Amino acid sequence: MLERLVLPPWLKVGLALPLLVLNLWVLRQLLLPLAPFPALFVAAALIAFLLDIPSRTLAGLGLPRPLALLAVIGVTLAGLALAGLWLVPRLIEQLGELITALPGWLAEGEVLLNRVQELAAARGLPTDFGDLSSELLSRTSQLASQLSQRLLGLLGATLSLTVNTLIVVVLAVFLLIGGESISQGLLQWLPPAVRALVGQTLNRTFRGYFAGQVLLALILSGAQIVVFTLLAIPYGVLFAVAIGFTTLVPYASALTITAVSVLLALDDPRTGIEVLVAAISVGQVVDQVIQPRLMGSIVGLQPAWLLICLPLGARLGSLLGLGDLLGLLLAVPVASCAKTFLDSWARQLRQGEQGA
Repeated sequence: MLERLVLPPWLKVGLALPLLVLNLWVLRQLLLPLAPFPALFVAAALIAFLLDIPSRTLAGLGLPRPLALLAVIGVTLAGLALAGLWLVPRLIEQLGELITALPGWLAEGEVLLNRVQELAAARGLPTDFGDLSSELLSRTSQLASQLSQRLLGLLGATLSLTVNTLIVVVLAVFLLIGGESISQGLLQWLPPAVRALVGQTLNRTFRGYFAGQVLLALILSGAQIVVFTLLAIPYGVLFAVAIGFTTLVPYASALTITAVSVLLALDDPRTGIEVLVAAISVGQVVDQVIQPRLMGSIVGLQPAWLLICLPLGARLGSLLGLGDLLGLLLAVPVASCAKTFLDSWARQLRQGEQGA
């Protein structure tokens, strides 16, 4: 009798949502005591996803799989060593110099606001920027102090950071070597009807999305380092890397460009305008020329859904012990996968209704 019971779609959704919430709560209870290892494992899996692409490409060109993996791992480690020797020291140096110079820039910004207030008062405009300038100066000074304290804390936690980095690298190597068998083993737990869909969707979305985003971030960072160096922008390497890698989160680079331009404009308005124009120009070239060839229609989400899934992803990442940043990075591909699964489910329901 129960085998013949057909539930309406709205009732299926109503029953699925409480089960989903319950499963998320159970998952949270399991992951929180294990922190930070779940976040390290997810980061290692994402890195393995990225490294699997060039290894597959080399294997497709005729290179044996072990040699392809060895070549990819060797090039990656060489790139990390080069970044550690050349890029990281410059970033730390420029960040320290920026924190030192920031109070002076804020004082100049307060003087500029006072001039604007005097000009407005001379023209009879009812404006009062005194409280605004004092509040801006105090709050930003507090932010600079917090940044400097966090920088010192980060430098003090170098051992922990190094250990976590080594764990991520080792896990990524093992996942890269045995990732195919691991993924196939996990897929065997799924029903045969959805096994192929889940495997193809996860492979296409996660691998394609993160590979495209990381490559875009590297291209954008490199191009802006060159442009900012030619324009003699102060702290150009730091700002270029910050703008480039915030592209990993949709719309975050626009906020970073605005913040950097305003910050530099406090010291020199012309420099702020130059950075704004240069960053927007380089970003448009990357978005219009390179991004369509790399990303295509991998995500398949409307901008409104992107704005909704980003804060939800950050919140879920925090609740599950993965961290806000990792939640932001995972929000878009997870939402894209969910959309693909829901679209497939809706098609199956429509086909069932038509067959009935």
